[in-house]
Amino acid sequence: MTGRRPNSLRDRARYRFDRTLARSTGTLMGWLVITCLAVVVPVSAVLVWTDPGSPRSLSGRLTAAWRTSAETLRLGAISGTPLRMVLSALLGLVALLCVSTLIGVITTSLAERMAELSRGRSTVLERGHVVVLGWSDQVCTVVSELVAAQAAHRPRAIVLLADRDKTEMERALAARIAPAGRTRLICRSGPASDPAVLALVSPRAASTVLVLPSGEPAGDAEILRILLALRALLGEGPGGPPVLAAVHDDRYRAPARLAAGPRGTVLETDTVTARLIAQCVGRPGLSLVLRDLLDFAGDEFHLADATAFHGGPFGATLLGHAESCVMGLLSPLGRTWLNPPADTVVAPGSRLIVLSRDERTTRPADCGHLVDPSVIAGGRPPAEAAARLLVLGWNRRAPLVLGQLRRTARPGSVLEVITDRAVPGPRQPEPDHAPELDLTEPDHLPGPDAARPVVRFRTAALSRPETLLGLDLAPYDGLVVLGPDPADGPDHPDDWTLVALLALRLLEERTGRELRVVSELTDDRNRPLAAVNPGSDVVVSGELTGLLMAQIAQNRHLAAVFDELFSAEGSTICLRPAGTYVRPGSEATFATVVAAARDRGECAIGYRRHDLRTAPPDHGVRLNPHKGERREWSAEDQVVVVARDPIDLSEPTGPADLTGLTDPTGPAEPIDLADGGGKHRPERPPRRTDTESR
Repeated sequence: MTGRRPNSLRDRARYRFDRTLARSTGTLMGWLVITCLAVVVPVSAVLVWTDPGSPRSLSGRLTAAWRTSAETLRLGAISGTPLRMVLSALLGLVALLCVSTLIGVITTSLAERMAELSRGRSTVLERGHVVVLGWSDQVCTVVSELVAAQAAHRPRAIVLLADRDKTEMERALAARIAPAGRTRLICRSGPASDPAVLALVSPRAASTVLVLPSGEPAGDAEILRILLALRALLGEGPGGPPVLAAVHDDRYRAPARLAAGPRGTVLETDTVTARLIAQCVGRPGLSLVLRDLLDFAGDEFHLADATAFHGGPFGATLLGHAESCVMGLLSPLGRTWLNPPADTVVAPGSRLIVLSRDERTTRPADCGHLVDPSVIAGGRPPAEAAARLLVLGWNRRAPLVLGQLRRTARPGSVLEVITDRAVPGPRQPEPDHAPELDLTEPDHLPGPDAARPVVRFRTAALSRPETLLGLDLAPYDGLVVLGPDPADGPDHPDDWTLVALLALRLLEERTGRELRVVSELTDDRNRPLAAVNPGSDVVVSGELTGLLMAQIAQNRHLAAVFDELFSAEGSTICLRPAGTYVRPGSEATFATVVAAARDRGECAIGYRRHDLRTAPPDHGVRLNPHKGERREWSAEDQVVVVARDPIDLSEPTGPADLTGLTDPTGPAEPIDLADGGGKHRPERPPRRTDTESR
């Protein structure tokens, strides 16, 4: 057995020294005094003894050594009797103790203050600032758009409060947002649902308060707590800043409206995303148009004065602005009406909803002389045929997407869903909604439900690339790729979506057929990685909500505008062939296109060039061109219009009824997808509704 190596003298000395230091602060001070004296006194003596001008006597040299040591230690340099020297040293020690204590107090106070500032717990004393509460995927979009919106106006502060580390928030914003210029970005840390913490950002003095939903399962419940905390802090009256919040689940929308009070506006992110996905299915390029329409980088929504058109028809306003595109009316009572009939009278006190670069470009200017009636196309465009659509994947928004697709699809269409898991049961429809159709027997559709699209399900191992590459996509007119929810487990939920898009791109190369694909991503940074063709769309869930919140934060009247644009009824954004309005190959001004669209009951607001669809950054999209802009229009060009689709308004707008299609406890049975439904059923006539401002 090997004996233990004895400890060295150095180790024992270090151990004794460490044990002595651990006893008390006084022991530490004693060792510091001994160490200082052990160094200062011998060195002072050496300096005196080696100095040629030092006294010759021993007492004189000792006095000189004392003075040198005392000056070094700041103990005083009084010489004389030993009592005087002791008193001088005592005074020096007291002075040193007082100064050291004062320095320690100041240092500790500064350190605590710096720590408090780094934790983001100091009060914000701003007025007219924008308060953003919560942290989510939309925070960078919202803050960057608010910075862009305030760049041309008086710079204000944007204050962000979230239950995250202040330094981490500042780094994340700096990495994703361009320099804010004169706009100040202020971050504070703490739970926004605590009224005491919420008071730090001075919401009463703010111009607008935005509440962002988190991606956590209990995120909507946290939104309710934050709104209640705001209500407790601001009071029950109508005064105070407007509050704009967003929730994921529609079940929380009504409670959130109650919690927000009369000053609040509540958006539902899942419904908005589902509506956009459904709208993009039949309108390739719509997502690009909406991104350009909703950001603050170019043209944006404004309210223009309509005094010059009071008493006249709305149609006259469409050609009454050279640098703006008119889209609708805002009545004196606050009612918003997009794309009203051309003969609608503009009442006194009304304002125009226009797309313009800024308020200076909303001045009226008659453009009727720029219209060339000889090149306007005649006849009606062909009716859209029934379609067969394929949905790959499943997430919490899938029932809403299917509900929107069933509502907007043409009669005779077929929706087929392929998932790799059991489809969960549906939510119960509201009592005032019509009962959903049981689709377990799609070939026997009774009565008025016969025109509703058929929905069919089957399961497949979509996580395997060979399964995706083995799909027969020839029968389908369009595809929708829904990625998994972030809460389902994977750290990067967009990975499967990117793999699916790569597989679809390979299938396009094999078959030589371009597929119309609408894909959903969760992170905007993955948009450049999505392998899609120019005729496809990428929808980033949450990004659209962030853009909408930034727009509404600047103008509350836009809430009703966006509610109609993204609803299943009323007016919406459409891309239609340019040959519908002007003869292909002819040269015409944009004012001519506007006049042709007006004659069809639509408002033209831009176009998309076919030759530049693959060219970033605008991908050929041109919104709000000058009415005098002249170009040659090809049959492949598209015109961006605000129009009313001919849809059946008697059907519910909720999620699709999936009852009986699958067993929630086990995998769905494969269903034969051979028959695809009719292709030439007559189109239903358009029906108009008036959307009231909410």
